[in-house]
Amino acid sequence: MIPGKRLVRPEEEPFAAFNWGKLKFLCEPSLTNAEHLTVAHVYLGPGQGHLRHNHPGSEEILFVIAGEGEQMVETDLEENGGQPQTFHVKAGDLVHIPASVYHQTVNTGKDTMQILAVYSPCGPEKVLRELPDYRLLTV
Repeated sequence: MIPGKRLVRPEEEPFAAFNWGKLKFLCEPSLTNAEHLTVAHVYLGPGQGHLRHNHPGSEEILFVIAGEGEQMVETDLEENGGQPQTFHVKAGDLVHIPASVYHQTVNTGKDTMQILAVYSPCGPEKVLRELPDYRLLTV
């Protein structure tokens, strides 16, 4: 039998908090023994967002569950006159970020922005835990 959880109840998982917001890992190697993807439920308060960054070697899908914000993705820079693409995103929108591409998300709304982030392959969860502002909140 493959070790790891088959059912993850978000209320039982701790928050990982950062200066830019917080998240809960719902699927990743240490929780579900996932081999090819990581899933996190991200929460950004009004005005919160993460700085421009990338995930070397990992694609990312962002599905906006609630709220609204601004999503920057640095793809097709030559086609856009050297400028990144910036989108207004809202609940129900999905953003695809190719592997290693720089991006940034900012909550521009009045309410908490919630995003389901999916990374493939695994790896970004380890990088997040190594950030200097990472702290684990108790359940």
